[in-house]
Amino acid sequence: MPDRAMLTDTRARRPEAIAAAAAARRRPATPLGEGGRCMVIAADHTARGMLGAGRRADAMVDRGDMLDRICLALSRPGVSGVLGSPDVIEDLLLLGALDGKAVFGSMNRGGLQGAAWEIDDRFTAYDAAAIAAMGYEGGKMLVRIDPDDPATAATVEACAHAVSDLAERRLVAMVEPFMATRADGRVKSVLTTEAAVRASLIAAGIGTTSAYTWLKVPVVEDMERVIGATTLPTVLLGGEVADDQDATFASWERALRVPGAIGLVVGRSLLYPPNNDVGAAVDAAVALLPRAVEAS
Repeated sequence: MPDRAMLTDTRARRPEAIAAAAAARRRPATPLGEGGRCMVIAADHTARGMLGAGRRADAMVDRGDMLDRICLALSRPGVSGVLGSPDVIEDLLLLGALDGKAVFGSMNRGGLQGAAWEIDDRFTAYDAAAIAAMGYEGGKMLVRIDPDDPATAATVEACAHAVSDLAERRLVAMVEPFMATRADGRVKSVLTTEAAVRASLIAAGIGTTSAYTWLKVPVVEDMERVIGATTLPTVLLGGEVADDQDATFASWERALRVPGAIGLVVGRSLLYPPNNDVGAAVDAAVALLPRAVEAS
C-alpha cells in the first residue's frame, strides 16, 4: 500500500514538494505509447462525486486502496500514462509513479453526478495554464450535450475556450463528448451509434483550432462510423465495470482495428475488475494494442 502518512505529512509540511516532483518528472518523448498507441489509466472520477465501480457503490472511497491500484496499473508494461484530477495526480507525483508516463489533467469536474446542474459542467480542476506549468502532456474535458437543457451551451463554450487555450500551448486537448438526456431526473448518456457520431462531430468543431484535439469516445455498435466521422485521433473509453470482461475486451479490440483509433483510456474497468486482479486486467487490455496495430 502507498505510504499515506508520508503523503499527508508532505502535504502539511512541504506542499512545495508537489511542484518540485512535477519539475523533476521524466517526461515521455510523446503522449502516445509504443507503436503509436496509448494505454492511459483514468483516475478522475471521484472529483465529480463518482464513487462506485461495478457492484461496489463505495469502491473508490479508500484513497490508499485506489492509489495502490493505480500504481500497480502504471507499473505494468505498455501502460503509457494517466488521466486524473489534481489531488490524484499530485499523490502519484509524490509517490514517484509518473516518471516516463504521459499525464493528462482533468479539467471540468463541476458537473457533479446526480446534481440538478450536472449538465453545466464547470471547470473546477486544472486549467491550461496549470497543465503547462506542471509540465503535463495535455488536458481532458467532458462535454455532455443535451439539446433540451439550455445549460449545455455554457459547457460547450467553456470547453471551446479550453481547447483553444491548450492548443495555444501545444498541449493535447482530450475531449470526451456525449449526447445526453434526463431520465428520472438524472443525466444519462445516449450510447447509440448515431448519438456518438453527432457528439464527435460537435466536439471536433469546438475551439479556434483542432490541431491538438483528441476525441475520447464510448465503444458503441458501429465504431467505423463513429471514428470515421472525423480525422481526429480517437481514444476509446472503458465505461462501467462489466460482469463479462471478455466481451468488453472483444469490443475494445474490434474498435481498435478501426483506422483513427490510437488507444484506450480506461479507469474503473481495469482498476476494479470483476475478479479484482488489476494486473491481469491491465495486461489483457495492453495486449489488445499490438494486435490492433497489426490489423490496421
